[in-house]
Amino acid sequence: MDRKSNSVWAGTAVAGALLGAIVGAAPRPHADGAAQVSVKLSEWSVALSQASIAAGPVSFVITNAGSIPHGFEVEGQGIEKETETIQPGASDTLTLTLKPGSYELYCPVGSDSHKKLGMDTHLKVVSATSPAPSAPSGYGASEMGEAHMKAERVQAIQVTGGGPVIQILPGPFPFPDSAAPILAAFGDEREGLESQVKNGPYSNNVVRSSGTFTFTAWDKGAVRDSVDGVAEFAAQDGARWKLVMDRVQTKDVPHHPRFGGVIMGLYYHGVTQVHTPLVPTINSAVALWAIGHLYKNDVLVTDNAMVHVMLLSRTRRDGDFALTCWDCSKNKIEELQLQILPGPGESKFDAPGGFLFVNWEKSSSRKPAS
Repeated sequence: MDRKSNSVWAGTAVAGALLGAIVGAAPRPHADGAAQVSVKLSEWSVALSQASIAAGPVSFVITNAGSIPHGFEVEGQGIEKETETIQPGASDTLTLTLKPGSYELYCPVGSDSHKKLGMDTHLKVVSATSPAPSAPSGYGASEMGEAHMKAERVQAIQVTGGGPVIQILPGPFPFPDSAAPILAAFGDEREGLESQVKNGPYSNNVVRSSGTFTFTAWDKGAVRDSVDGVAEFAAQDGARWKLVMDRVQTKDVPHHPRFGGVIMGLYYHGVTQVHTPLVPTINSAVALWAIGHLYKNDVLVTDNAMVHVMLLSRTRRDGDFALTCWDCSKNKIEELQLQILPGPGESKFDAPGGFLFVNWEKSSSRKPAS
């Protein structure tokens, strides 16, 4: 899906509108002469107490209402200033003198990973001598309308697996020291993830395999994403597996948003604090979460297999296919990953670790014919 649209706090909208009617300008200034804009950061949005303000000194009072660390940056009209990282539940203040114009306000954490996920909005600054703009319905409706238009844009991609095919078996994660400080931010999930450091799905324990994988994915908005694809491959024990994907997962879980099922151009994992750090930092052409029909040797195993697919920047080297980098985000995007887990309440698969994890190392993508 497209990144979550940003909003203006409804509660402050009414108060802001009334105040604008009384004073005809921006919010009441502080004693030091700076007007105040309240900012709420969360996964994955930047919410402002108002969408426009008069030029002059402005104090941004920022609260991290999310569950992971965030930051705040203001960019525009020759200004580019940011706060230090703000921990969950903490606050900070950034005071700037703003000229008339448009400013981009976003979270810069993870080399703009959080920004790409939707933590990005705009503030309009008007001349202090100009009458304040009338507040539209919903106060900030123009920005919300812009976000709605973005959400209506449909993106599609067709991916074909190619090159060497490998099955990844349980084993130790090769970069535990790099992942350790990121794991600290994962709260209740930390213990489970730390157990995977010693014996998890992202390891250098690989065997050669064979198979094919082709799918088409559509990023249509918050609730209309879709996928259509088939993977067939042989496992390390000679078993033949087939996966048919025809619907997406949409339910978010902490630290693991589903983005409506399909998202294009995502920078995540590793240092980004978006999804597990037990995967190197990567860029992906497409990432999707699906529910699939899984067959073993032509016999149905489940109609509710939990599937995660990425066409991502290369993480493994040729030859032994070991992981070669903690930050793989600048590598060529050609590695196709397929991870399959049992559905909720279902038994583990008859496979090492109870899961299936297969890579096509030199894959390709294109825009499907309309």
